[in-house]
Amino acid sequence: MTIGGLIDAAAARFGPVEALVDDGVRWTFARLSDEARRAARALMASGVGPGERVGIWAPNIWEWATAALGTYAAGAAVVPVNTRFKGAEAAYVLDKAGARLLFTVTDFLGADYAEMLASAGRPEALGEIVALRGPADGGAVVGFGDFLARAEGADEAERAARAAAVTPADTAHVMFTSGTTGKPKGAMLVHGAVCRTYRSWSEVVGLRRGDRYLIVNPFFHSFGLQAGILACLMAGATMIPHPVFDVASVMGRIPVERVSVLPGPPAVYRMILDHPDLESFDMSALRLAVTGAAPVPVSLIAEMRDRLGFETVLTGYGLTESTGVATMCRHDDAPEVVSATSGRAIDGVEVKVVSPDGAEMPRGSPGEIVVRGYNVMAGYIDDPEATAEAVDSDGWLHTGDVGVMDAAGYIDITDRLKDVFITGGFNVYPAEVEEMMLEHPAVGQAAVVGVPDRRLGEVGYAFVVPAPGAERSDLAGGMVEAWCRERMANYKAPHHVELTDELPRNPAGKVLKYELRQRAAAALAR
Repeated sequence: MTIGGLIDAAAARFGPVEALVDDGVRWTFARLSDEARRAARALMASGVGPGERVGIWAPNIWEWATAALGTYAAGAAVVPVNTRFKGAEAAYVLDKAGARLLFTVTDFLGADYAEMLASAGRPEALGEIVALRGPADGGAVVGFGDFLARAEGADEAERAARAAAVTPADTAHVMFTSGTTGKPKGAMLVHGAVCRTYRSWSEVVGLRRGDRYLIVNPFFHSFGLQAGILACLMAGATMIPHPVFDVASVMGRIPVERVSVLPGPPAVYRMILDHPDLESFDMSALRLAVTGAAPVPVSLIAEMRDRLGFETVLTGYGLTESTGVATMCRHDDAPEVVSATSGRAIDGVEVKVVSPDGAEMPRGSPGEIVVRGYNVMAGYIDDPEATAEAVDSDGWLHTGDVGVMDAAGYIDITDRLKDVFITGGFNVYPAEVEEMMLEHPAVGQAAVVGVPDRRLGEVGYAFVVPAPGAERSDLAGGMVEAWCRERMANYKAPHHVELTDELPRNPAGKVLKYELRQRAAAALAR
């Protein structure tokens, strides 16, 4: 019931099975355990203490998995950082979490994350930066090889004692999720909840020993870390990290590595199916797809089975605060059920639909989805008020999502109380984007809504009222969109910007987002 124990158990159960394949690395579960312990001893030698927090800001690479498993094996907690963040966004979450050490990369798609962080202002508590890949100067940034060499100065017995001292109630991750107030909040997820949730997830989806799992979902996300790295440890599946989603490269790796498991948002499968060279790739090894985060048409499920060869296509629902999972479809569910619902509660977890006063709604009637059980977060780090707002006194996590539940307990998500929309599998919170847009000197007011997009599911459409005295020319011709892409993760940046003289508001002054959605839909239909 701790991730450190999971690492040891995987080595004992699956020792000679291939565990990790990436960039020339082909490690068995036994070797992966050894490397995790070595990274743990290096962390100890670097001054990271039990229960302290370690940030990881890097793409899906074998070093990410090694650093994370080493952190758990040292009795510390992981703080995943979104690779799409700019320097200021990363600095905020690292500072809020009090991260003592950061694993990152200094040369990824032309970006030096360490330099981005330095430019934004390095958090005071951050003691050291380790470059998993890319140049290291030996001073402000230490190379991963030099870091690992420190393991010789730490005792394995002490490391094992640290790992053994971790309890199921201790924090494993601080995962940041944005909220309606604009600033990201760090959900504290504990070892026992993580292990139990993804044991259940692995059993429901049918992940098994010998599966070869191409992990395109980013490791900084619950889907990539918990339903990826950790689920593979539980089931004995081979993890194959994929750093950047490019449809041709994914299609190329499937036959070479005989990939059998390929989870991802619906956009991943749509892009593969739409690729003009699909028929020239051997997809026969594919067996299991787990999707979600956007509607999954029945026609897409049929194509995935007929053209890509998937035996099983499942979907589910969850949020960071529910350790990533709350409901799942099951293997014997019809395609229509997988398409129209997000499944029913996983074992040991309660899910219901309630009215604004907390009363349970009749089946088939809409209301807010609430979740209660072992999978609910311990709280938001250093934010008791936000925690109390999210989790009520009876232990129910209020998701902010509106849905209906059928007679069999399956939920269909129909709306979102919190205004969130989902771009390519990533939650986008308009309040956060609007707050950042207001930093533009020519933006007086901003309101963002989600609009449908065939490839990404939804994208942002921003309505902007120029600031008094500002010239409209300062905001026209894609200038706002470009400004946003420079300052925020690209999935947050609006794809469309419309200048307007005023925003529609109700008598209380609240922006009428439903009117803006109608206006945006009409504008895109022209």
